[in-house]
Amino acid sequence: MPMNNAAMAGTSGPQRFHPVSLFVQFTSRKSSGCLRVTSGSLVWLFYLEAGKLTFATSSVNPFERLDRHLAQVSQQVPTLVSAVRAQVRSLFSASLVNSSMATPADYQAIEWLVEQQYLHQEQVAELVEALAQEVLESFLALTEGSHEFLEKDTLSDFPSLCQLDLRALVDECQTRMRQQPQPIQLFSLEPESKTIPNTTPAKSIGADQETANTAKEITLPPVARKRHTVACIDDSPTVLSAINSFLDQEYFSIVMINDPLKALMQIIRCKPDLILLDVGMPNLDGYELCSLLRKHSNFKNTPIVMVTGNTGFIDRAKAKLVGASGYLTKPFTRAELVKMVFKYLK
Repeated sequence: MPMNNAAMAGTSGPQRFHPVSLFVQFTSRKSSGCLRVTSGSLVWLFYLEAGKLTFATSSVNPFERLDRHLAQVSQQVPTLVSAVRAQVRSLFSASLVNSSMATPADYQAIEWLVEQQYLHQEQVAELVEALAQEVLESFLALTEGSHEFLEKDTLSDFPSLCQLDLRALVDECQTRMRQQPQPIQLFSLEPESKTIPNTTPAKSIGADQETANTAKEITLPPVARKRHTVACIDDSPTVLSAINSFLDQEYFSIVMINDPLKALMQIIRCKPDLILLDVGMPNLDGYELCSLLRKHSNFKNTPIVMVTGNTGFIDRAKAKLVGASGYLTKPFTRAELVKMVFKYLK
């Protein structure tokens, strides 16, 4: 999202900051313009009109986010069928790389839906608010980044379909973030014959008898008497199910997360003792997510174990660079997983 370089206020490089304080600064002044915040490769954009929020978006898959919320709207708007949503994506997603675009491409898509009379004003306000809440949830977790504010008169176009109370939205998001969901509980399973399913024929996990013998030799250390929360982030249901079955409910509560884009907020809510993080996920890879977690004050010291099929030196170096605590190679046995878990739960 290209913009004029003229800025009212900003920082030249990554600094520690408090997102809410940043909002207070601009809403109290009743500023009009675009607040652009960057953290690593991620970008957040907040458009303000006299201190009111007119649109919010981020660089993480804006059209997937828009399509999910349009699918919700379609329950009340029968004409907003999947074919129309696909047309929206084909028309505007290419604009994301067009440097001449003055407003975010996902906002232009909403404008088009209004022009084509698929959405009316009330629906637009509800849609923009729902999108803003999702964008805010990831933004409020930041503790470090850089920002700049571009005055409205320096922009050639500006979102103006609705105005929202930014402070009320932030309060609502903070309330939601403070609520702690109940972790997903495991079923009790016999460990002797449990191995992670192998989806790659060339890699054998090991004979059932070998796994059974190894499992019987596992002696859980005294720390296991405390019930720990383990967050597992993987886009593969098979891997999540395997980890679920390997870690006994007597000692662990498991939070299974299959959407990396929502992982940050779910982790903030459940505050796990250990995080098992898949490397090769679509949209947001494990290395980038690990880096984001390490920037959050709550997770600077939380053990994060990268789980991946890559065994090369470069992969391990990347894991160390983003602050990962350990590295577990797939495919793995129950014994290997339990050993890794208790290595960090001391």
